[in-house]
Amino acid sequence: MPALNPYLHFNGNAEEVFNFYKSVFGGDFMVVQRYKDAPPSEHISGAEANWIMHIALPIGPSVLMASDRPASFGGVNMGDSFFISINADSEGETKRIYDALSAGGKVHMPLDKTFWGSYFGMFSDKYGIQWMVNYDYKK
Repeated sequence: MPALNPYLHFNGNAEEVFNFYKSVFGGDFMVVQRYKDAPPSEHISGAEANWIMHIALPIGPSVLMASDRPASFGGVNMGDSFFISINADSEGETKRIYDALSAGGKVHMPLDKTFWGSYFGMFSDKYGIQWMVNYDYKK
């Protein structure tokens, strides 16, 4: 079965965002590459040269990846057309992840038991990334 690994783009704060995610999920980065480490390019210079070209954080069997998108590449408009969905192994883990990631963000649906048999909540984190956190009760 193929793996689905979300890839996000940021406007120069990917390192900050991923250090936050690392504080929530734990683990170590698989890779951290900066634009300045790539072969010379006329497109990347100044402060953008220190931006993240590629970063990867394993979360369970998946990998969350990202990069900063320099202005010469078109920049980033943070959208509302996607969510990253996390299925936790327990109510406690669901609450821990929800509370940590939603701190400073905007709650769209408070974490609660649902009519469809899950413990579920939705929010945007303080960086504008939208999340769904879910625990399915045993039936």
